[in-house]
Amino acid sequence: MLSLDRRFILLAPLALAACGFSAVYGEDGSGRRLQNAVLVDPPGSQDSYILVRELESRLGRSPSPTYGLSMVITTSEAQLAIDREGDTGRFNRIAAVTYSLRELSNGRIVTSGKVENFVGYSATGTTVQTLAGEQDAQKRLMNIIADQIVTRLYAADLT
Repeated sequence: MLSLDRRFILLAPLALAACGFSAVYGEDGSGRRLQNAVLVDPPGSQDSYILVRELESRLGRSPSPTYGLSMVITTSEAQLAIDREGDTGRFNRIAAVTYSLRELSNGRIVTSGKVENFVGYSATGTTVQTLAGEQDAQKRLMNIIADQIVTRLYAADLT
């Protein structure tokens, strides 16, 4: 049984290569191609500022970028856990981001898509605690959205 496992382990990379798998940071991988090559459009709101900062920390900043990344951010809040007096004890912060990656040389859109997610925060403490929870939720949400966008960009066919 042990020799069968060894053969499987030795043949697994060949099977992955045969199905079109390639390493993100390999020679022709999209991760390597995007690293320090994406100019994210300037932010226009606090949400977009946080998102741009998170994207730049993952993709890097380049003095001579190859691609431009445009985004449209839509956010909302949903009230949860409303008590008998009508006070809200918990909120969900929801974001949807439509993005497009384009070549800066000719404006051709390489890939585009939409990502959505949400985070929650408590509103049962003091005003300061609720505000701190809301701000933390905003940062966590943009962090999650940045992860989703970068993952989609890495999975995209950039040719």
